[in-house]
Amino acid sequence: MQIDPFQKLKNAQREGWALFAPLETITTPTAATLVRFAEIRAGQRVLDVACGTGVVAITAARLGAVVQGLDLSPVLLRRAEANASIAGVNVGLSEGDLESLPFHDGEFDVVVSQFGHMFAPRPSVATSEMLRVLKPGGTLAFSTWPPEMFMGRMFHLVNQYLPPPVGVPPTTDWGTPETVRERLGVAIRDLYFERNLMTTAALSPMHFRDLFERTSAPIIKLLQSLNNDPARLVEFRTCFDALATEYFHNNTMRQHYLMTRSTKI
Repeated sequence: MQIDPFQKLKNAQREGWALFAPLETITTPTAATLVRFAEIRAGQRVLDVACGTGVVAITAARLGAVVQGLDLSPVLLRRAEANASIAGVNVGLSEGDLESLPFHDGEFDVVVSQFGHMFAPRPSVATSEMLRVLKPGGTLAFSTWPPEMFMGRMFHLVNQYLPPPVGVPPTTDWGTPETVRERLGVAIRDLYFERNLMTTAALSPMHFRDLFERTSAPIIKLLQSLNNDPARLVEFRTCFDALATEYFHNNTMRQHYLMTRSTKI
């Protein structure tokens, strides 16, 4: 049995993202945008990779799609199950690793991921798996964070205090069209990009940081690493607040993101 060299990282992700649920109110509007962008229709078989609390999966299911969601976190999957029940839709939910998808080749008409697949430590493996389970002529669509905008710059700031494991590229590489084009390569056609905007209500940049300190796995892990270094913790928070202030206007945080859509050959 082959040993996963990034299992420790994935275990930490599973634990950290368990606290993500409160952020679903922010990602719910963008879920509808991604479903529209992916041109999901009734009757299609759809896989939502790193589905979290199910906001994309449930949105697609409400259109009549046959949807399967997969996530590392059993806590978020329980939340997704509750959300689907409230919405009155059926969504299949599986705990699993997107680098080893438990589905057959060509099983889905559409594969989507909202700010999720980019956290896989090996982009080539994640890409290969998403394309494997997608049928020829099927649609691959996802949302990611550009490195030059707020979320990309925020992840860069986090990495300055807590570098990622050796061999793991920045998650924001997925927010660069040139990198996406290279990673998808000759397996796809009709590659299309679209920019959009996520907004988050907050009373101040500090309120926004407080929300992320309670719900965002990378920042939670960073805070844990700085427990015994109060000076660097203050420094990080000061830098975060200064960065957030650049994107804060009228009690709203503005977070630009990139959507990608392509067709499997």
